[in-house]
Amino acid sequence: MISKTMQKAFNDQINAELYSEYYYLAMSAYCESIDLQGFAKWMMMQSQEERSHAMLLYEFLLDRDGQVELAAIAKPQGKFKSILDMFEHVLEHEKHVTKLIHDLYALAVKENDYAAQVELQWFISEQVEEEKTAKDIIAQLKWVGDKSTALFMLDQKMAGRPAEDEEEEN
Repeated sequence: MISKTMQKAFNDQINAELYSEYYYLAMSAYCESIDLQGFAKWMMMQSQEERSHAMLLYEFLLDRDGQVELAAIAKPQGKFKSILDMFEHVLEHEKHVTKLIHDLYALAVKENDYAAQVELQWFISEQVEEEKTAKDIIAQLKWVGDKSTALFMLDQKMAGRPAEDEEEEN
């Protein structure tokens, strides 16, 4: 059985992950609006990945006899100055999510909730990957600058992102 304190914290994190899903969906729509379909596909897949993160937490909470309480999801930003600006927002958002996960883990330690600590270790590793990916894309976009041919090539590369289940098979 999960404590009421941990239940609330997990519900808050579920909401944060669902907001991330919504945020990346808005970014996908932005990319479509500026004719960068490869980036749009990448963001759509990122959105789907965030939903899967929320569902992992959702299922964990239910497995621990917790009560899932879904909350309203805030409206995400949907317009950006550029694709680089958008990915700088991605990095800042992922840093924010990292802090949320770290805070949740610290609470699990304080509450002596060992099952939550084990569950959250995967999320901690995932956040390292999320931040690194955003930094790598930002670096590539800075190299591209305003060269449209290079941006087109990078857009084509982004379209090749494998689905999450394909990544696990490789």
